[in-house]
Amino acid sequence: MENNFICTWARNASPLMQAYHANEWGQVSHDDRYMFEMLSLEGYQAGLSWNTILNKRAAFKESFANFEVAKVAQMTDADVEKLMQNPAILRHRGKLKATITNAQAFMQVQAEFGSFDKYIWQFVNGRQINDHIRIPEEIHAQTPLSAKISADLKQRGFKFVGPVIIYSFMQAIGLINDHEIECMYNPG
Repeated sequence: MENNFICTWARNASPLMQAYHANEWGQVSHDDRYMFEMLSLEGYQAGLSWNTILNKRAAFKESFANFEVAKVAQMTDADVEKLMQNPAILRHRGKLKATITNAQAFMQVQAEFGSFDKYIWQFVNGRQINDHIRIPEEIHAQTPLSAKISADLKQRGFKFVGPVIIYSFMQAIGLINDHEIECMYNPG
């Protein structure tokens, strides 16, 4: 018999949220460009809904050179001023500047570790954490591990990387699998 069960939070979500749930959330990624995109978008999400961010994702990609980290790292205050005029994205000066700062810090991590992938996956010894979620209430907002990664990123100069943002980032890149056990998209 075919399993049609999906995570409770995704059942009545928008088509964009359902597609994100099915194709990205909790799926292991080792792609530095994608990780930078997710780290950036999770920072923009702070205080807003993820659906809002997904609706603006294409505009963010266009505004930030498809999140090519080297290109974003070279952006200037003049670029920020241009972005502040773009109604298709979230025009939060602090978050826009943080995206550029984070690109520069991201490149420093890449230089030190060989890739951001090697850096971030060391926190879980290269293996996805599977939380074996039975009910939605078991999904965390943050954990001691997200706090540890957050602190390390902040020490490296990253901005908008608090423990809650980092926990969502961990879910986005598959460091953590928080799909409900019965979900047909559960990779674990």
